[in-house]
Amino acid sequence: MVSRRQGPERRGRPRRRPAPGPSDQARIEAFLDALWSEQGLSEATLAAYRSDLEGFAAYLAPQGEGLHAAGREAVLGYLAERVAAGARPRTTARLVTSLRRFYRRLVQEGVRDDDPSAEVEAPRLGQPLPGALTERQVEALLEAPDTDDPLGLRDRCLLEVLYATGLRVSELVGLTMDEVSTRQGVVRVVGKGGRERLVPLGEEAVDWVVRYLQAGRPALLGSRRGEALFVTRRGEGLTRQAFWHRVKRYAAEAGIDPSISPHTLRHSFATHLLNHGADLRAVQMLLGHADLSATQIYTHVARHRLQRLYAEHHPRG
Repeated sequence: MVSRRQGPERRGRPRRRPAPGPSDQARIEAFLDALWSEQGLSEATLAAYRSDLEGFAAYLAPQGEGLHAAGREAVLGYLAERVAAGARPRTTARLVTSLRRFYRRLVQEGVRDDDPSAEVEAPRLGQPLPGALTERQVEALLEAPDTDDPLGLRDRCLLEVLYATGLRVSELVGLTMDEVSTRQGVVRVVGKGGRERLVPLGEEAVDWVVRYLQAGRPALLGSRRGEALFVTRRGEGLTRQAFWHRVKRYAAEAGIDPSISPHTLRHSFATHLLNHGADLRAVQMLLGHADLSATQIYTHVARHRLQRLYAEHHPRG
């Protein structure tokens, strides 16, 4: 039975109605498996795609339609329903992306001859400027831990490595002994999608890693053994949540807004590099962004630097 909302055919060339074939759930699983094997997407990303597609399938079910046969009207109807239910623009934009990728694959596989989401516009999202500390604030934060205490020495080392490398917090606390080379001055990081990169540490961070390995980590581990670089008094690897609380504490002690997070230092790392002349492509590689578009949120920093240089050096600046 054809839904009245969709109509038996679109104006102009009739749209071929796809054969039912596998169930919606089977198609979703096949789509996710393909994304995982071909692109190595994270579990969180795959879970978001699954939620979006299963939600659309549930919307279609009372109309007697499956995902394979949905038309543009159904896509628009579902988006309108989600917006009316309070979905935020970013969530709606992600939903549109999920549907586009799913239906493009069905077209590629010959299941459909059209993409019902092709002309559906996602909501425009403003580019939020990432918060960053000033260089003086970073210095104050780095100096906050008591390095005479093993935990304080560990935390100083954590902060130094985070600011020197711009790692994601999960990458930082997940570092193992084998992934850090003080001799070469680099850390080997396995980031999102299993992508591996080498990130330089810098002399200051290397010095603090050496001090921590000589005095802090042995004192925390005692007779225990562990692979994690950053450990607790129990000899276990540090968690993201524990580090987040430590950063808030040190921020308060340094007179900095305690609402900052470890991610603030990642933003500060990128911002300060650009302020001192780094290329945006180099920052992309250091941050581990798969695509330059993810790094372009920092272009405002580069633009301000160029404006300042122009004003200082151009004869009519």
